[in-house]
Amino acid sequence: MTLSLDQSLFRADAISDETKAINSAVMQATAHLPGWWEIGAPKMREMRIRGEGPFPPIERSKLARTREITAPDGHQIPLRIIAAENPRGVFLHFHGGGWVLGTADQQDRVLERLALEAGLAWVSVDYRLAPEDPYPAGPDDCETAALWLIKNAKAEFGTDRLALGGESAGGHLAAVTLLRMRDRHGYADFRGANLVFGAFDLSMTPSQRRFGNDRLILRTIDIEKFADAFLPAPIDRRDPDVSPLYADLNGLPPALFTIGTRDALLDDTLFMHGRWLAAGNRAELAVYPGGIHGFIAFPSTLARAAVARMIEFLGRVMV
Repeated sequence: MTLSLDQSLFRADAISDETKAINSAVMQATAHLPGWWEIGAPKMREMRIRGEGPFPPIERSKLARTREITAPDGHQIPLRIIAAENPRGVFLHFHGGGWVLGTADQQDRVLERLALEAGLAWVSVDYRLAPEDPYPAGPDDCETAALWLIKNAKAEFGTDRLALGGESAGGHLAAVTLLRMRDRHGYADFRGANLVFGAFDLSMTPSQRRFGNDRLILRTIDIEKFADAFLPAPIDRRDPDVSPLYADLNGLPPALFTIGTRDALLDDTLFMHGRWLAAGNRAELAVYPGGIHGFIAFPSTLARAAVARMIEFLGRVMV
């Protein structure tokens, strides 16, 4: 079987007027926004909560609840839970934010729709953030959350059908967690992985290096600063636990890879999708013309199409 990528998706004339307008508005909203490293991560986190910048203020779901689990060293890991009635499966979610920013409740409304329409319980992890808690703190918390869910999903939610995923840094953490579960704990029963504009190579893919300074959420300098905060100590950035693109990918679940053509992480998704398939796994690729990093956060035709595709994918893999 020959697999091909539709070249027309990458042409300028494939980008809708609506998408162009959203991208222009994002560039205007971020034109004078300081880098988080210039003002400090805590201040930037507060600004994001208030909606200062390109993203709207956090709108929390009335259906959500938070519970805490205990890590091996005794610290508490908050889990944000949004559940459909009598869920048919549980989705373990990791939020984005470059391992530095973001919270488990930052996408409540999107996660609420995914949970209710897919008939799932959604469990989002408030993992520790850099630079205060660099690698491996965040991945360790995600591993702890996965182990807790594997052990407790049936009692908590009435089902042990599990999937996982996340956006941006959350996509990276989802892939790392899959590999840790397989290699450290012998668990390979996740039904699917929903990997949305993930960062899979922290040594930097060509699209990361070449993106430049267009202020479309994630620039080359942003990627560099996030990675340096996450990995402050000398470490091989192609270690599979750091960059899952370089891992043995055999025996992983079906995955849906979502990416926009104006995303600095474009190559990460294209390369990871190819390696996923080459390892003998099922994989689907959804490419959205003109979509920028984080595009599903902006109300648009493009975002609605991407979320609908995710719901359809999860409906198939969670049977």
